[in-house]
Amino acid sequence: MAWKQETSIALATVLSLLSVTFYQMIIDMGFLDFTPIAFLSIIPKIADHPDQIHRFITSAWLHANWIHVLGNILVIALAGVPLEQRMGKLRWILVYFLGLIGGNLAWVLTHPDSISPALGASGAAFGILGAYMACWPNDRIEFPLLFFIRAWPVWGIVAFRLGIEVWNMYQIEAGQSVTNVAHMAHLGGFMLAWILARPIARGAPSELDDSSDISIAGSAASKAARDAATAKMGSLESDPWSEARVGLKEEAARILKRLRDEGDELETRRAWLEELAEQVICPVCDGEVHAVISGQNCTLKCSHSKNHINWP
Repeated sequence: MAWKQETSIALATVLSLLSVTFYQMIIDMGFLDFTPIAFLSIIPKIADHPDQIHRFITSAWLHANWIHVLGNILVIALAGVPLEQRMGKLRWILVYFLGLIGGNLAWVLTHPDSISPALGASGAAFGILGAYMACWPNDRIEFPLLFFIRAWPVWGIVAFRLGIEVWNMYQIEAGQSVTNVAHMAHLGGFMLAWILARPIARGAPSELDDSSDISIAGSAASKAARDAATAKMGSLESDPWSEARVGLKEEAARILKRLRDEGDELETRRAWLEELAEQVICPVCDGEVHAVISGQNCTLKCSHSKNHINWP
């Protein structure tokens, strides 16, 4: 449903985590004779059994309590949404699952004899941070850090969150702290996504290492930067399909008209260009067309050659 309606996959994931936690709490009240943690959480001791493989995925939708799930969805929403805008839906889903699988693998490999259940989407959340750090470390996103909610650089958020994890792991190893938090899973999710993110992000809507200020609400760049980006917006009077005498389908033609009528603002133009990219093909080679974001500007480019289409 989220895919068809162009809803953010990151926000749909947040909703799914909240929904599962809600039903989990209802079950825990005794309304059903079923214990989700017993059947769906990751238990290292039995993780290598073929009939238990599902736990590597299902455990990421279980949480110990509301504080646990809210801590994870905070990262998935605030960092996941702009990362999805950068990478696109399919790549984002791949990164998310790399994070959760990497986290569970790290926990199983470092605690092979444990029979304590591990659960939560923390590995996936840290995987999002790992992928963002690998591809667009200088992006600034709205995030609560050091008691302030403001636009922080991704590298700063990662340094702070990873620093806390490393410190906690040191405290545990030194015997100065005892916890039921799977810090190694956090690190495992981060590392696997960080290692593989750049190859995955090749060909994504945004160029690697391009940086801007991004949040769920959109760009938060300064007025001067916004004015400069507005000045760079190309003309919409002509288009590659008209010039190539290639007809557009009804939906594509409707979107193109809306783009021309309403595309004088950066965010509006980007939204219509992204929709148009999903409805058209390259007039030269019939290849896919991608909406490529550079800073605050958006252009349509052919997936095969930038010489075919680079508009507007």
